[in-house]
Parts: sequence; structure tokens; C-alpha cells
Amino acid sequence: MPLYEYECHSCHQVTEVLQKFSDQPLTVCPVCGGQLSKLMSLNSFTLKGGGWYATDYAKPKTATNSGGSSEATKKPADQAGAATTPATPKTPAKE
Repeated sequence: MPLYEYECHSCHQVTEVLQKFSDQPLTVCPVCGGQLSKLMSLNSFTLKGGGWYATDYAKPKTATNSGGSSEATKKPADQAGAATTPATPKTPAKE
């Protein structure tokens, strides 16, 4: 049976309840009698084994340097713009 979480609008108490799919959702807070709303929570469902996107179709993770970015990819601040901007020749202005 799934575990559902409800939060009270009045006292903000969170209540966890094991319910069947066919059971009606709770509407009254067991602590103060206020109105409850169902919360969306993370599930623990994980697809393991072969044949799933994570194992067969996902891009392979590449090895990265654990110390951050490598020295080869670092650029000085004054050269960063020069490498990407093409030089344009200056032409004299006509009078």
C-alpha cells in the first residue's frame, strides 16, 4: 500500500497515512480538525538493471578532474575576448 502525506492548512502538521488506491483522501486533520491537502513527495522507485534509459541510452559520463577545471582550459581575462573576436583591418576614412 502506498504512503500518502497530508498537510493541515491550520496547524501545518504533516500526517503520513498508509492507504489503498481505492481509499478516499483524508480531508480532516487528526490533530486540530482543520482542512488537509495532499502533498507530493519523492518516491523511492528506481529502475535497476539493463534495458532502461539510464543504462542503455544515456550519454556516458566523462572522467573529470576532481580538482575542478584543468589549467589547459583556463584563459587569462585579457586574452579571453581576443581569441574569439576576429581582427578587422582599419581603413582610412574618405573625406
